[in-house]
Amino acid sequence: MMKIGFVGAGTVGTALAVKLSQGGCPVISVSSRSLHSAQKLAELVADCQICQTAQEVADAAELVFITTPDDVIARVVLEVQWHKGQDVIHCSGAHSVDVLEAAKKSGANVGSFHPLQTFASYEQAIENLPGSAFALEAEEPLFSRLKQLAHILGGSCVKLKPGDKVLYHAAAVFVSNYLVALVNLAVDLWRDFGVSPEEATKALLPLLRGTINNIGNVGLPHCLTGPIARGDLSTISKHLAALKARDSELLTTYKELGLQTIPIALAKGRIDTHRAKRMEELLKQ
Repeated sequence: MMKIGFVGAGTVGTALAVKLSQGGCPVISVSSRSLHSAQKLAELVADCQICQTAQEVADAAELVFITTPDDVIARVVLEVQWHKGQDVIHCSGAHSVDVLEAAKKSGANVGSFHPLQTFASYEQAIENLPGSAFALEAEEPLFSRLKQLAHILGGSCVKLKPGDKVLYHAAAVFVSNYLVALVNLAVDLWRDFGVSPEEATKALLPLLRGTINNIGNVGLPHCLTGPIARGDLSTISKHLAALKARDSELLTTYKELGLQTIPIALAKGRIDTHRAKRMEELLKQ
């Protein structure tokens, strides 16, 4: 097994280092702009040495993960002298492998290894990594090595081609970050009838979990429920009137999401094209 090093000891780097070490991979070195973060990672990983610079990590390890903030990756790559045949990987969801071009020119194998997961803390990240999908962008033989690491982490793989990364990351933002925004909108609506954000969140969470379970167990499009799935024009009209009286911007958001939902309802088969057209006209008013 190749010796692994980490440049950057934030949430993602720490979680990957811990889980790879637990899976039998030798994580031998770490550097970080925060000494405290490097010390925390080293405490959690047996026989991991704290290095003062990224160059020391690169000199010691055969496979180097760059798990710094996205806007630091290119600078790290330029500052380090890489050697031929070394594996250099970043874990950015937004950047493609071209940000590692300087390492590639030095003869290194370059790739991207992005865990499709949300991490609020390193403890939660360590818990959530198993079962996650990992987006891989690399050429052989590095691709096969990254695929093996994903399997060691208990995850599945998604292979990305050059140019795929931005849309892949945008999709992740829809599913994760904008879900948070939608919950926030719902919680704000509950304030109108006197329910605190904490109480509203607690009440809405079972609905969220049920929806996610339905997506996983029933699948798209059949997991869709609600007034658009039923073609319930009366209920939609009531929603539009209430939102218009309260918040015109929120009304616009509701309409746009409704229009995006109609094709899913059609695919489910509970409504016909005539009913879909009537809902579309209503939401475009």
